Amino acid sequence: MADPKGFLNHGREVARTRPVGDRVKDWNEVYVPGSLLPIISKQASRCMDCGIPFCHNGCPLGNLIPEWNDFAYREDWSAAQERLHATNNFPEFTGRLCPAPCESACVLGINQPAVTIKNVEVSIIDQAWDRGDVAPQIPERLSGKTVAVVGSGPAGLAAAQQLTRAGHTVAVYERADRIGGLLRYGIPEFKMEKRHINRRIEQMRAEGTKFRTGVEIGRDIDAAKLRKRYDAVVVAAGATISRDLPVPGRELNGIHFAMEYLPLANKVQEGDYVQPPITAEGKHVVVIGGGDTGADCVGTAHRQGAASVTQLEIMPRPNDDRNPVSQPWPTFPMLYKVTSAHEEGGERVYSVSTTHFEGDEDGNVQWLHLTEVEFVDGKLTPKPGTERKIPAQLVTLAMGFTGTDQENGLVSQFGLDLDARGNIERDADFQTNVPGVFVAGDAGRGQSLIVWAIAEGRSAARGVDRFLTGASDLPAPIRPTDRALAV
Repeated sequence: MADPKGFLNHGREVARTRPVGDRVKDWNEVYVPGSLLPIISKQASRCMDCGIPFCHNGCPLGNLIPEWNDFAYREDWSAAQERLHATNNFPEFTGRLCPAPCESACVLGINQPAVTIKNVEVSIIDQAWDRGDVAPQIPERLSGKTVAVVGSGPAGLAAAQQLTRAGHTVAVYERADRIGGLLRYGIPEFKMEKRHINRRIEQMRAEGTKFRTGVEIGRDIDAAKLRKRYDAVVVAAGATISRDLPVPGRELNGIHFAMEYLPLANKVQEGDYVQPPITAEGKHVVVIGGGDTGADCVGTAHRQGAASVTQLEIMPRPNDDRNPVSQPWPTFPMLYKVTSAHEEGGERVYSVSTTHFEGDEDGNVQWLHLTEVEFVDGKLTPKPGTERKIPAQLVTLAMGFTGTDQENGLVSQFGLDLDARGNIERDADFQTNVPGVFVAGDAGRGQSLIVWAIAEGRSAARGVDRFLTGASDLPAPIRPTDRALAV
């Protein structure tokens, strides 16, 4: 145990963010560099090393949180990173991007602010990189088996790294021009600088993983031919079909899916553009969708110099604190969150629904018409007399995703079965109805969190390894049917 009285002696402290006026002028991560290290030992000491650590239950990866908290408290960074990597291939990703269901399940959180698990995690891995403790793990021997991984998001990368380390020859196919999936082009630079992805890719290359960018399976390569070329295939193509808003005026110029808008801003940071083809500069911006992707659009619009930013959400405003009846500990509660993007300005409007868009004579969107809604007999219903319009010269749709891409032919060419939600069906080993074809991540689970994606990749890798060799020592932290703990 780190410190038996740590949670009594120290309150919760989190990473400090840079002043809003400074950070909206650049695309660097919002946190003050080096601000965690002076406080992280005390924060790790707040971990009680519970007899039954429910943080394990909150995290689908099964992270050994009390163990690496103890090492971080003692500043034994080498041991801490070893324990961290035992369950998580990419803790620098989760430590920056995960909403931390582990903290919602922290036992200390029953009656005190939870341990800053996420901050401890990112401190450990950043120290590991700085100290040179993160090295390629090259397999001692090769199996002679080949695996293709379709998609290079967190699920695909986790599966590829696990299978490469097991001795298989792995090639990752990515339809974009760079590796990383939504980590690369969906997550803004101010949330995670892409250098973190780049050095992981270099580690994986040194281990033996091959990468093929700019290749879309289904269009550039027939999926059936890919299956013949490799001993096994892992489909980790994500749930990339954005939920649309079919209301009058949707066809107007200036209305875009979030995943049309956000990647262009990232491409500017990669040096592909001087100015993005879609920009918020000088415009009244409306973001439809109150989740993390919507917040990413908000922060991006601020940095592009938007005249105003308004974020709309159809559901009521969440509570500030956990409701012990409807969202009891240790479930992951739906709470009102103020992200770094929200700190930077803009307006958030809840319980509203878009009725239609209005444009100018040139076909450009200018106004968004909305109405307030309320629950009546369990259904969201417009409230009479609450209609109004707000200025909208750029609208981003950030309402989630509905399933994996079927238009490119990947699903049909493999002959994969889908469930009622449009996700690819799989068995207990993450294998689809086609022998040798496995699925991991959002393509099989549906839209989810980064920790679930990495857990899926690790678990699918075990299924592939068993298929290829008859047995496997690789870990499988979750089953395909596992879901987050809920009421």
